[in-house]
Amino acid sequence: MTGLTGTGRLIRLALRRDRVLLPLWVLIPCLFPLTFIAAFNAGFPTAAARQEYAETSLHNVAFTVAYGPLHGSSLGQLVTWRAGFIPVVIAVFSLLTVIRHTRTEEEAGRRELIGATAVARHAGMAAALIMTCGASLILGLVSALALVNAGLGAAGSLAYGSGLATTGCVFAATGAVVAQLTTGAGSARGIGVTVIGTAFLLRGIGAVSEKSDGGLGWLSWLSPIGWAHQFRPFSGERWWVLALAGCGVAALIALAVALSARRDLGNGLFQARPGPAGAAPGLRSPLALAWRLHRGSLANRIAGFAVVGFALGGIAKSIGELMRNRTPEAQAVLAWLGGHGTVVDQYLQGMMSMFGVIAAAYAIQAVLHLRAEESGGRAESLLAAPVDRLRWAGGHFAFALLGPAAGLAVFGTALGLAHGLNTGDVGRELPRALGAALVQVPAVWVFAGLALALFGLLPRLAAGAFAVLLVSLLFGWVGGELKLSQWVIDLSVFAHIPTLPGGELTVLPLIVLTAMAAALTLAGLFGLRHRDLPVG
Repeated sequence: MTGLTGTGRLIRLALRRDRVLLPLWVLIPCLFPLTFIAAFNAGFPTAAARQEYAETSLHNVAFTVAYGPLHGSSLGQLVTWRAGFIPVVIAVFSLLTVIRHTRTEEEAGRRELIGATAVARHAGMAAALIMTCGASLILGLVSALALVNAGLGAAGSLAYGSGLATTGCVFAATGAVVAQLTTGAGSARGIGVTVIGTAFLLRGIGAVSEKSDGGLGWLSWLSPIGWAHQFRPFSGERWWVLALAGCGVAALIALAVALSARRDLGNGLFQARPGPAGAAPGLRSPLALAWRLHRGSLANRIAGFAVVGFALGGIAKSIGELMRNRTPEAQAVLAWLGGHGTVVDQYLQGMMSMFGVIAAAYAIQAVLHLRAEESGGRAESLLAAPVDRLRWAGGHFAFALLGPAAGLAVFGTALGLAHGLNTGDVGRELPRALGAALVQVPAVWVFAGLALALFGLLPRLAAGAFAVLLVSLLFGWVGGELKLSQWVIDLSVFAHIPTLPGGELTVLPLIVLTAMAAALTLAGLFGLRHRDLPVG
């Protein structure tokens, strides 16, 4: 039996399992740049208007952190810059897909069952990598062809597509590495998402430093997400970045194979400690069990929120200096983009919105732990005891509500503390930042309620809550600045949150969002109580 025996059949199996999700992943990111082209042509039809938009955006640190560096004001440069969040989405999907087809299969025992047949040890990993990298290459090619068809230059379009493809391949290989580290898929996902967050932060810090002539621009080169921007589409393309990305992918795959060969099936590089023979008294309730299952993830995310919040608050004071020389025209454009208050306030608003989305993703993931318990057969065993379904679901759902709220509170506190220490007015800045973070909570709860409603009523579509979050993110971040119709902007849950700090606090939207979350929660609990369990 050769080293990759059975890979072809496992690829066909993976494609069969992902026959719905994979085409959506390939096609949806290709539509975003086309939306940006139409919006820029409608909102900024002249070269002068685009130049003014570019000059204003260059001085908006929140934009630079979120989308990466902007190198010019042509339509191609603006469109590919504005699509700077797409590599992050591709990175997440690629990493999670590989983990799903490797570590999750191993944790569920299916890899051991398949391995009893004529299938090589590394065939599963190879199949997952080939499928995910192949989908990434197709995504990049289709994205490039879409831009060419829309009238943009072929070289710049191909460079943009190459950036997306290499991002998907690099993080597919990253997923193969982290799948070897732990015994649980949840821990592997946590490590992988931390890597993506670090890469995103490195890209943002490097881009901001490069724009302000600082000495940290080199940090962008440490970020695989930053490599997508180093192709410089429509700005003098750098094709040699392909060699850098290819070496990175090859090194990561070699590392994953080496780690896989050195561990036992079912184990990871970091061994799980054996638990006690009997459960502690504190594990005698569904809530206590949920705490045991969620506590590691909760601690990691809160620590991450604290570190990133302190870092972002530490650079807030410099925003005013970067925007000190704005022209009156640039000031007018910046105000039109939807910000309120000072330039620093607008920066803080952007950071709060970004971490509101991150907290919403965390809430959805916490709810989907219920689906994982059901699919893995553990929920059925638990509910065979005198445990009510609603108590079981309520234990996990409590962490979907309180975990993101705690994370946002820590983020706002850390950001406000760092900014207050820089300005010498902690008493003013800390409450403002904390309040701006906490107003995101009702929107986060809406997505937690949506995930629970899908789990209770349509469990096979529970992960679709992430798709709704993506749509909300798209319309919320793009709508105002690209002059989309108000009804399109209102499709975003985050568009109804008060813009703090600097804006006016309105309580009614927060009450409505909380009521929506409660209604979705009740619908989910009703569905869970009346449907069969488990549902495959």
